[in-house]
This record gives sequence, C-alpha cells and structure tokens, in this order.
Amino acid sequence: MMENGSVPPEKFRELVEFYLIDYRTSLGKAIDIAIISLNLLVCAIFVIDTYDISEELRAFLWWMEVFVVGLFVIEYIARLYAAPDRRRQISDVYSIIDLVAILPTLFQAVLPLVGLTLNIAFVKTIRVFKVFRIFRFLRFLADPHFFFGSISLELLKVARLVTTILIIFFIGSGLFYYVESPANDGVRNFGDAFYFTVVALTTVGFGDITPVTEGGKLVTILMILSGIVLIPWEASKIVKEWVLITRKTSVLCPQCGLLEHDIDATYCKRCGHRLYHEEVVDEV
Repeated sequence: MMENGSVPPEKFRELVEFYLIDYRTSLGKAIDIAIISLNLLVCAIFVIDTYDISEELRAFLWWMEVFVVGLFVIEYIARLYAAPDRRRQISDVYSIIDLVAILPTLFQAVLPLVGLTLNIAFVKTIRVFKVFRIFRFLRFLADPHFFFGSISLELLKVARLVTTILIIFFIGSGLFYYVESPANDGVRNFGDAFYFTVVALTTVGFGDITPVTEGGKLVTILMILSGIVLIPWEASKIVKEWVLITRKTSVLCPQCGLLEHDIDATYCKRCGHRLYHEEVVDEV
C-alpha cells in the first residue's frame, strides 16, 4: 500500500504503466515533474539555438538535446511496452506527438552514424518539426489529475485555454522564424518572431516586421486562422461551465440528501422528492 491508498500492481509491465500515469505516489509525481521539466528544457534549447551564440555553447546545447531526446525515447518505449493495447497506443494522438518530438533529433544524430549524409534542406526541414514538441504539454491537460493532485474542471479548462494560446504563439513563432529568417532582416531570432506573432494575433499590426516570403505569409495566415478558431473554442467551454454553475443552487433534498440542484428544479433529480421550489424562488 502506497501513500493516499495507491496500490502498485505486482507485474513489471503493469508496474511501468502504473507509474507512468500515477499522480498520487512520490515516484509517480517525480516522473511527471521530470517529464515536464525535460519538455521545458528541450523547448528552451530550441529557442536559444535561434540566437547568435558561440559554437561551444551551440555544441553543448546539441548534446544536451540528444541526451533529453534519448530519455524521451526511453519514455516512448516504456509507454508502448506497458500499454494493454499496443496498436491503439501507437495510433494514440499523444503517442504521435511524442514521436514527432523524438524523430527530428533522432534523424539528425543517428543517420550520419550509419553513413548517410544529410543535405541542408533535410536538416532545415527536420529542425522545423522540433517546434511541435510543445504539444507534449497537452498530455498533462488531458484530465484533472496532475503531479500536485486534482484540480476542478473549471480550472482545467482555464489551463487548457492558456496552454492553447501559448502553443499557438510558440508554434507560429517557430515556423515564422524558420521561413523568414533567411530572407528577412527583421527576424533574426525567436524573440523577433514571437514579437511579430503576438502583434499579428492581437491585431495590433505595428508594421515594423512584415513577412517577405511566401512561406512567411502562409504561416501568418495559418496562425491567425488558428487563433480565430481555437481560442474562442476553448474560451466557450469556460463560459459554458460558468453558465452551468450560475444555474445551480444549494437546496438540500430531505429525502436523499443531494445538495446541488438546477435553480429552477421543483423535484430532486436523484430521488424525485419535492424541493418546495417556491421557497427557493422567494430567496432568489
């Protein structure tokens, strides 16, 4: 018996599955914290690499990225090994996101070791895919259970909205940097691209940075459309939840003890007992 009543299984495969999804035990929390920290680190490496830094620091960041991605490979294999249905695990959206996070660095590190020469176009292409690693944070927003416990559905939806906005900004900035930086003097690093993304998505439009390539224009259109669709969609979930909360009232059912009912309910939705709704209306 573990803390908070968690009981790890005895079989090794089930034990691996347990700790990969557990958020109650100390080891389960540590695994979650470690994965989130590694995600933050690999995203930070991606951003720093766009700046004018020394070759020594760039080389150090590269080997750090290889090490982190190596841990991601172990995590991916562990999830696949522990999954009750491995075919379903491979096609799962979070597994696909994990694979996208792994493959760019894996190709860049392994292919030269087997004698394959990487051309510049291929290297640039796989580097672009590194920006999608931020999607890995969605795994931790799939349900209200986090390494620090459980949160309400209302707070979870707020967290999803904030994360959606950050993901749009991060991916839009990364893609805009890679397509614009070779031809646009105003986009020298990720910070410049992020500035343009914020200005574009908030419709401020200062005009000091504008896309000059066809790819940059396409990325700008896609991230504006994504902001128009995804942000209101997530925000509508929060508004809907707030509306539902305002339509609830605390009226104790004398028959079954249920406390929360719709504000216009006359009878208990659990047992059908009369709630004397006319008294509730007077109080409201």
